Amino acid sequence: MASYKDVQTFVMKRHGIVVQSCWIAHVKELNGLPLRSTRTGERVKPCPPQWRSAIEEAMRHFGWLR
Repeated sequence: MASYKDVQTFVMKRHGIVVQSCWIAHVKELNGLPLRSTRTGERVKPCPPQWRSAIEEAMRHFGWLR
């Protein structure tokens, strides 16, 4: 399975933006995918809406989403 680093590299090459790992976790949560940790409370740095589609594209590329 691809790592967060792989997703970050894919998005950087394809869209030219640096994706934070907390954004990837937020998009995973929004799509119902399991997360590595159990956190409580609100997200401090949620994924900006304009970058969600780029992260989801990378997740589809690596087989995390259909």
